[in-house]
Amino acid sequence: MRFDDYKTDGFFDEMFLADGTVRPECAALIERIDSMSAGELQRRHRAAERALMRMGITFNVYGEDEGAERIFPFDIVPRIVGAEEWKSVEKGLRQRIRALNLFIDDVYHEQRIVRDNVVPRELIESASGYRPQCMGIDPPRSVWCHITGTDLVRDAEGRFHVLEDNLRCPSGASYVIENRSVMKETFPKVFQGLGVRRVADYAGRMLMMLENVAPRGASEPEIVVMTPGVYNSAYFEHSFLAQQMGVELVEGSDLVVSDGYAWMRTTQGFERVDVIYRRIDDDFLDPKAFRADSALGVPGLMEVFAQGRVALVNAPGTGVADDKVIYAYVPEIIRYYLGEDAILPNVPTYLCWRDSDRQHVVENIEKLVVKPANESGGYGMMVGPHATKEEHEKFRKLVQENPRNYIAQPTLDLSRAPTLIDGQQFEGRHVDLRPYILYGQQIYVLPGGLTRVALRKGSLVVNSSQGGGSKDTWVLGANGDAPEGLQQQQGEDFE
Repeated sequence: MRFDDYKTDGFFDEMFLADGTVRPECAALIERIDSMSAGELQRRHRAAERALMRMGITFNVYGEDEGAERIFPFDIVPRIVGAEEWKSVEKGLRQRIRALNLFIDDVYHEQRIVRDNVVPRELIESASGYRPQCMGIDPPRSVWCHITGTDLVRDAEGRFHVLEDNLRCPSGASYVIENRSVMKETFPKVFQGLGVRRVADYAGRMLMMLENVAPRGASEPEIVVMTPGVYNSAYFEHSFLAQQMGVELVEGSDLVVSDGYAWMRTTQGFERVDVIYRRIDDDFLDPKAFRADSALGVPGLMEVFAQGRVALVNAPGTGVADDKVIYAYVPEIIRYYLGEDAILPNVPTYLCWRDSDRQHVVENIEKLVVKPANESGGYGMMVGPHATKEEHEKFRKLVQENPRNYIAQPTLDLSRAPTLIDGQQFEGRHVDLRPYILYGQQIYVLPGGLTRVALRKGSLVVNSSQGGGSKDTWVLGANGDAPEGLQQQQGEDFE
């Protein structure tokens, strides 16, 4: 099975140059794939799917099969990022997270950035993720955004841009680990000589971060993962990460606040909890502080958090920084707090609350991607060139009726990567990249992260909740980087 007929179609391609030449860092992989028959690659692909089934990696898919649950789609052709390029991405992500954390802390304390007229007060206070209940709170180490999933895309020239920041309960890290596990099982020799950087230690690094942000005095902190329950679409990840870290998976009903502390019910009685990695939205976290009708949360938990007696990861209120309108100000936020220019640029963004921007969006809506400020998963957005005239008119009205809630961006020619289609041929499909960043005592960036693939031909929507898939992402190591270890396994490889 070969790439002889593969076409880049004018897009920036992750493996091939515009003239069809293989990128140097991808040459060894392409050579190995080219040496395989179609039947062999199909067999490997089916083996990968069986492995995913055994692992129970599923996700809710919406659309034609409303609410259907299926295997998380996985493409067997990995994406490769060179060592030097990754260094720049990693540096840019560290810079961005430092600045966003300073911004969140400032929002809930002095609000210097508001007084200095960098970010308008009305935008902060109208953000759906803004929580006035967090004013004056000092989380351990002054860290608010402990776990971030930052979505990156490449433009037509191949330059990475930040598409959005996810600072509340970003999902997908478990798929990075399991994708790598599947690739190592399916192609046990493929990593030899390539020096692919490790991702298998992510759970261990997360556990270390959670220990680092425990309240002072907790020498051996008790850590739990808090889930909304088995019906949540990301429940697999909640249980997987708890298991990988060796900590308890709990629901709100398993926790109680008493005597000024958070406690977990166990068969031996109550045990004090120091750190809660919560995969539950702010609104449902504590019915005394937020939604009174929440049956998922723990009454009084925010008071204990405010007193510094339990760490909540991520801290409530971090959503103020991943509002898509606030996103447009991140370059200024970086400059304000760090005195530096942003290493990773934003995608150019029109803010519909500005009269001139709104007028431009209304007049050019068929060329733009229009997004609501606080939706995720690709919902509520419109890709102008792919939308109907009726959809154009609908979004014109939405933008004019509620301008604060909408931004617009040019339709980027997202980069593509070779993808095995129907087990028969390789075609280019659009991709993005979600690296995961852990912020505890230090900032750690997981090498690579989750490459998401728009499996439908021509689609720009990569979200797993709308049927997108994923690829393993190989970041090639430089000298001194720890490569992914190989276990002794039976079976053949490409060669």
